Amino acid sequence: MKEYFIKYKGIYFIIIISFLSILLITRSFAMSTYEVVDYDLGIVNTEYLNMRSGSAITFDAIDLLTKNEYVRIFGKIGDWYIVQNEEDKIGTVHSRYITPAPEEKAAATNTEVIKESSVLTEDESYLLELINAERRKHNLTDLKIDNELQNVARLKATDLVNNNYFSHTSKTYGTPFEMLKQYNISYKTASENIAGNPDLDSALSSWLDSESHKNNILSNDYNYTGIAVIDSIAYGNIIVQFFIGK
Repeated sequence: MKEYFIKYKGIYFIIIISFLSILLITRSFAMSTYEVVDYDLGIVNTEYLNMRSGSAITFDAIDLLTKNEYVRIFGKIGDWYIVQNEEDKIGTVHSRYITPAPEEKAAATNTEVIKESSVLTEDESYLLELINAERRKHNLTDLKIDNELQNVARLKATDLVNNNYFSHTSKTYGTPFEMLKQYNISYKTASENIAGNPDLDSALSSWLDSESHKNNILSNDYNYTGIAVIDSIAYGNIIVQFFIGK
């Protein structure tokens, strides 16, 4: 028997290598199917949910989501959604623990709100004048109000207050750039400043003390703005300013 295996070991070796090659080839193409989903916003429906680095529980948990937290959904691999959480981390979660968000209802509400008048309030006019005065000190032209952008700024400020959060990324609208796209705002360059402060002069001082916020205010790339100031129980005022260059 030993001589038999020695005699045919070359043949066995070839067979084994061929078999392993088939396994490797099969495995390399045995990926789960990617699917496009009909909605791009979901809500966590369980108390705690691990967001993982791959589409199985064997992959490492990279973050912990909690009930009613929103995630943006990019697609589906097998039973797992590819998602982005509120901290902009990308990972996967099992689809049974995500409920599609009622975006149709939110979109209808947003359409109604954006039709409101874009006439500036007294606070908004005051803060805009402070900002333009600062720009004049640096030989920059005044920012002009863009009516549609003004309405978008008010939508974002209202969203910050109503949903009790403080972030450039909105559960309702996504990033500032996604929001501008949603409301068909055309631009070459764009940015956003937000603040929570009961005093408008202090709010501007805080922005000017921050390099990124100051750069937005004193940028020659921007010539239009929308600026919203609304009451906030948490901060006194919530302030949102969009900047665009056309």
